[in-house]
Amino acid sequence: MKPPEVLLRGHGITRRWGGLVAVNDVSIELQRGALHAVIGTNGAGKSTLINILAGETPPSAGSVELLGQDVTGWTQPRRARAGLGRTYQRSTLFPDFSVFENCRLAAQARTPKPWAWWRDAQHCEASCTAAQAAATRAGLADVLDRAAGLLSHGQQRQLEIAMCLATAPAVLLLDEPLAGMGAEETEPHAGAAVELKDGHALLLVEHDMDAVFRVADRITVMVNGAVIACGTAEEVRNHPDVQTAYLGAA
Repeated sequence: MKPPEVLLRGHGITRRWGGLVAVNDVSIELQRGALHAVIGTNGAGKSTLINILAGETPPSAGSVELLGQDVTGWTQPRRARAGLGRTYQRSTLFPDFSVFENCRLAAQARTPKPWAWWRDAQHCEASCTAAQAAATRAGLADVLDRAAGLLSHGQQRQLEIAMCLATAPAVLLLDEPLAGMGAEETEPHAGAAVELKDGHALLLVEHDMDAVFRVADRITVMVNGAVIACGTAEEVRNHPDVQTAYLGAA
């Protein structure tokens, strides 16, 4: 049987701010075709971990590998061009631009062409094709011409994922994509995240425990910057340390 393909690996990641250890010796592997969730209470170190993996915060110790290459010293834009995409807790859209234009700009950022200053970027075939495909996969094909600021909250979260997909990533880091959604929106959006596994490795940081346990292939549980458990949903659910620290002891 062929071993799973690891697209992103963090090894021994530690981040200190003075005397505060926000992330303490955390290792994690993201495999193609799998959704790996990271959960924990506020202050557990989840956001710091995802920022380190994305290249926005340098680690104090440890390393990050993307597609088999050490990228620990790489900037966030360089990692993005190499195949790593991420979404944020807060919307990062251009509200006055259409859904299509938001996606096209994201695609254009993947392969900028500053030397072609005489060419209308709106007519770049590669960027337009990538934008169309990303919006369609994210379920926004029917609202391509709608201004991003007029979308519902759930659609705006979909657009953020579409913009991420437009950059042709191999790895997707999704930072609380279900935040602010009602129950009627959560289920379809959680299902959409599962569909993104095809061809990608996914990291999901999320507070909606019900959704996490439904969709995650593996779950890492953090407390006070450290990992206390990692495994399948069933293994994590039954782990005594998790029940005590996060889920509540029986």
